[in-house]
Formats: sequence, structure tokens, C-alpha cells
Amino acid sequence: MTEQTRREVLRIAGVATLGIGALAGCLGGENDRQVAMTDALVFDPSTATIRPGTTVRWYNDGTVPHTVTAYDGRLPAGAAYFASGGFGTERAARNDVRGGLVREGETFEHTFEVAGRYEYFCVPHEGSGMTGTVRVG
Repeated sequence: MTEQTRREVLRIAGVATLGIGALAGCLGGENDRQVAMTDALVFDPSTATIRPGTTVRWYNDGTVPHTVTAYDGRLPAGAAYFASGGFGTERAARNDVRGGLVREGETFEHTFEVAGRYEYFCVPHEGSGMTGTVRVG
């Protein structure tokens, strides 16, 4: 299988999984939701609405490395901080971008336990508008 074909198969599988995951979330089924990180420098979907206890899995659907980095000051009270690379603060994630990169075909996941609005971004592409929101309610 060529690299081009492999990427296309992964892209199609990711889209199919995203659709199933979104439907399951609406029906109260599986506790998991997927968000793609794309070469267009976007999170897709840019806003995910989930229930407490749901795991969001970000997957890199392209060739450009990305991060998933929560804004420290934009987390609900009592919510756990999250960032690819396992960083405990936004500052630490910004200071070690390479340590948080999610490369082609890789994933990062976080389980959201506390209701509220979570805003996050991709460190290298924040200036290009690569931001997202998870609404837990």
C-alpha cells in the first residue's frame, strides 16, 4: 500500500469514526468523541459538546504536527488541566512545544469530568486561529 493510499484509508476511517462517535454521543451511547487536527490548521469540529465522563480523542488527520493545549485561565473551577505531552500548565506546554507535538496518525485524549466550557489551542498554529472548545454539560 502506498503512503498516499494509507493516508486516504486512515482519513476515510477517521471520518467514519467521527460520524459514529458524534451519533453515539447524541444517543447517549459510547463515552468517546473524536476531533481531527488537519493540515488546514483547524480542529474539526471546532466545538464538541459532550457529557461529563466523556473522553475526547484528538487525532492528527494530516502531515503537519499539532498540539492540544488548554488555556490555563479558561478552565471551569476544579477541572483538570490538559495538554498533549502531559504538561501541567499552559506555560510549560508553550515552553516545550516539541514535547507536546501530535504527529501524523497519532492521538491525544482527555476525559472531561467537570461540567463547563474548555478552550484550547495548537501552540504552533494559534496565530493562524487553530483553536477549539469542548462544552461539557
